[in-house]
Amino acid sequence: MTAPAGLWTCLLGPSGVGKSTLLRLLAGLPTGVAFDGTAGDEQGAPLGDRVAWMAQSDLLLPWLTVAENVVLGARLRRRPPDRARAAEMIAAVGLADHAAKTPSELSGGMRQRAALARLLMEDRPVALLDEPFGALDVRTRAEMQALAFRALAGRTVLLVTHDAHEAARLGHRILLMTETGVEEAAPPATAPLRDPAGADVLEAQARLTRRLLAPADAVRGQGA
Repeated sequence: MTAPAGLWTCLLGPSGVGKSTLLRLLAGLPTGVAFDGTAGDEQGAPLGDRVAWMAQSDLLLPWLTVAENVVLGARLRRRPPDRARAAEMIAAVGLADHAAKTPSELSGGMRQRAALARLLMEDRPVALLDEPFGALDVRTRAEMQALAFRALAGRTVLLVTHDAHEAARLGHRILLMTETGVEEAAPPATAPLRDPAGADVLEAQARLTRRLLAPADAVRGQGA
């Protein structure tokens, strides 16, 4: 499985098939599984500090403010945080008026925005996103998708999702992961970021959904 440089690759599949484990392997995080192979760049080297990771939950520290959560990476590395840049990232995700609040004072969508600001603050060439918008309502999800897509322009992004519509809207490349392996699926002919209500996105969503509903042993070889 490869994720082309500078593009969004969407990894779509059922729960429990190993999508999050794959992201954790690429991020160098513990997985609790035995892994036989290589996970890294095209030379097989670990990605190391070239990666920023955004988990399914926001993972904000509840005793820190939004601003303090956004600069957490620098603090953990014992480096002076760039607070001016952090303020820019917070403003970019629409939380300028909430920087002094703690996570308990934020809505779910606002917490996700704070987590995205923290990822952007890391400014890494590779972004690994693990169902980052899964708990959001339709409108907030669409807004967050657009925000993340524009903010991560030019970076290599691997997005794990259960949502065929999300993959159809965001993916330059779409991969289906099942119990039998990974298969490629054709994205819409138009370039992302696509209109969430566009006919090409809805048609691709239906096509992907049909493939996901098929028995696992029938997905391989179906093509695009």
